[in-house]
Amino acid sequence: MNAPAAAVEASLNPYERDLDRNAANFVALTPLTFLERAASVWPDRLAVVHGPVRRTWAETFVRVRRLAAALANLGIGKGDTVAMLAANTPELFEAHFGVPLAGAVLNAVNTRLDAEAIAFILKHGEAKILIVDREFSGVAKKALALLDSPIPVVDIDDPTYTGGELIGDRDYEAFISDVGAEHPWTLPADEWQAIALNYTSGTTGNPKGVVYHHRGAYLNAVSNALSWNMGDAPVYLWTLPMFHCNGWCFPWTIAVTAGTAVCLRQVRPDAVLKLIREERVTNFCGAPIVLNMLNNAPAELKQGIEQTVKVMVAGAAPPAAVIAGMERMGWEVTHVYGLTECYGPTVVCVWHDRWDGLSLDEKAAIKARQGVRGPMLEAVIVADPFTLEPVPKDGRTMGEIMMRGNNVMKGYLKNPKATDEAFAGGWFHTGDLAVWHEDGYVEIKDRSKDIIISGGENISSIEVEDVLYKHPEVLEAAVVARHDEKWGETPCAFVTLKDGATATEADIIAFCRSHMAHFKCPRTVVFGPLPKTSTGKIQKYVLRKQTEGL
Repeated sequence: MNAPAAAVEASLNPYERDLDRNAANFVALTPLTFLERAASVWPDRLAVVHGPVRRTWAETFVRVRRLAAALANLGIGKGDTVAMLAANTPELFEAHFGVPLAGAVLNAVNTRLDAEAIAFILKHGEAKILIVDREFSGVAKKALALLDSPIPVVDIDDPTYTGGELIGDRDYEAFISDVGAEHPWTLPADEWQAIALNYTSGTTGNPKGVVYHHRGAYLNAVSNALSWNMGDAPVYLWTLPMFHCNGWCFPWTIAVTAGTAVCLRQVRPDAVLKLIREERVTNFCGAPIVLNMLNNAPAELKQGIEQTVKVMVAGAAPPAAVIAGMERMGWEVTHVYGLTECYGPTVVCVWHDRWDGLSLDEKAAIKARQGVRGPMLEAVIVADPFTLEPVPKDGRTMGEIMMRGNNVMKGYLKNPKATDEAFAGGWFHTGDLAVWHEDGYVEIKDRSKDIIISGGENISSIEVEDVLYKHPEVLEAAVVARHDEKWGETPCAFVTLKDGATATEADIIAFCRSHMAHFKCPRTVVFGPLPKTSTGKIQKYVLRKQTEGL
């Protein structure tokens, strides 16, 4: 329909006449409103706990506005990137509000990356400042040395951590104190404005920058609360890294529910169970490795936990035995599925009353499935990746998981080709292969992108292969995921050595550990010729099969 015709139709339609948007009836969605409401309605309610630090929502609101003012004083504003390399501490929690209040974009960097990867992220994201925890000062210092030009650095000098060094011009507390007036409470006029930048491993070595908008962050935060029946004032323990999909949007979820964020620097069974008991934690998230770690913790560490604890798990599909172990402890497990590109969890294994009478193992098998679309996702299908035709809901036919909705990313930063490919046909292509059950529940069977999910973190097989090929005695190499009871998956390297070479498994692993982040390195190395197609392509599905016998 042309513009004049549309105008005529609008003039004839009473619902399109004199009913325009205005300041009274339309406000751009942003999770910043959750913080202001929490501070206004429950100013004295506990918002953040970190060791001896206990701050209310009113206090947090002031600190957030001071952070925004400090950034503005440096000339940082709309469209600028603020990078943070930090543990799960109050500073990173506050940044989820203070950075977007300044109009800027938060880039919470994976603390497990090596200096080269961090430097790439700082360059590609055009970071205007780096706020760094002293625990990560060593790798940060190396990364900063690789930049073409210096950027301001602010230290997080956490008194609960000993070690590291201060490498910045000032520390965080001084940075947000010397600001004069607090930043005005101004919200974005456009909910499509970027709020966060997250880097994810792709099938190539360099990660892709996933851009979130305010609308998606708002909706996924609410979706978390609805999916988990969080209610009012949950006590949330930060076992999930805040750098991972912005903590699956839970900084904003905690604000909308006016709950309490219990910070945790290192995920150890004793520390986790102690905080669950002493702070009366009601909710926490994590990869299957975290659940398995708690399952196997000594019984005495679990004593005294009387409240119901809700656990949200995602990453590599959790073994049913791990879920059953949690349920035996009396804890409620919810399995979710998502990717960095969709703000974290958007698919939920919703529970039905008709399953209540099943045995514990039968319940765990159902909970191990990925599930159905969450409250704020428009649609999820399992379909042929080329024709987009949905596969039969027979629990056997494989297809690719695809999504569409408001909690799907804006796209990949400065990568239009990858963005177009991801959104081909009007669906977001996850690259994950799954079956569709009769009841509409999705269950992953394989990963088309060869991404390895280890302890909830994505590892690019090609990135590992690139390092292996740098070894002077390696002729050919291929990396696939191998099942691991602790980590979910770990990289398994298949290597063909050059004639006369004598490198051992220990040599190969040590070489990798000297050239990349340790968590990405192979845990297993198998030597021998690699299976190939007639055109010379390595048959990774054959290698995956071989890992089952290792």
